[in-house]
Amino acid sequence: MSQENQKPIIGIIGGTGKEGKGLAFRWIRAGYQVIIGSRTQEKAKDAVQALTELVPEATGALSAALNEDAAQHADVVILTVPFAHHVDMVTFLKPLIRGKILVDVTVPLVPPKVSMVQMPPEGSAAMQAQQILGEESEVVAAFQNISFKNLLEEGVPACDILVCGRKREAREMVLSLIESADMIGWDAGYLENSMVVEGLTSILIGLNKKYKVKSSGIKITGIPLD
Repeated sequence: MSQENQKPIIGIIGGTGKEGKGLAFRWIRAGYQVIIGSRTQEKAKDAVQALTELVPEATGALSAALNEDAAQHADVVILTVPFAHHVDMVTFLKPLIRGKILVDVTVPLVPPKVSMVQMPPEGSAAMQAQQILGEESEVVAAFQNISFKNLLEEGVPACDILVCGRKREAREMVLSLIESADMIGWDAGYLENSMVVEGLTSILIGLNKKYKVKSSGIKITGIPLD
């Protein structure tokens, strides 16, 4: 934990992409220390520079690192990589994140039919990650259904986030990260439920295309907000 504010240090693997930068934007504004990870130091530095221009007051809260360094120095690791690199990256991270929570944002999109649900044999990307990591790390699935455009909005985004994982404590920790960054999250239960959540992304992509929008999302109704 960061000694300065007792908030967990967040490492974003694949943090140079749109979703990774959108999540970083939210958390640095909420006072978290964020490490942007990349395969190259230069790309990580470019992402940090772009984020610093968006949030000038966040200077010092952001740092650039290679993926392995970001994973080792973070308390919570966020994985935002294309599905084509998912198995290789989770396997690479396995010895680096023992005892940590891996928040898997990956969606099993298989071009060219990205608007068609196509799940891996394990059931979902998150379940695939948990199978690779075994019992040494806890996988939580989240953020699959929120566009980076929503993440870059001021205030509370107009869509909700579903959180799935094996252990309630791990889900609650991720829900606290969501709430502290001015977003609305819901405990969606078992990790197996991630196959439904991840599948929704293909549906949303199809809706975006059909209705010529870029950031359709989901909203949970019928439950009063605290």
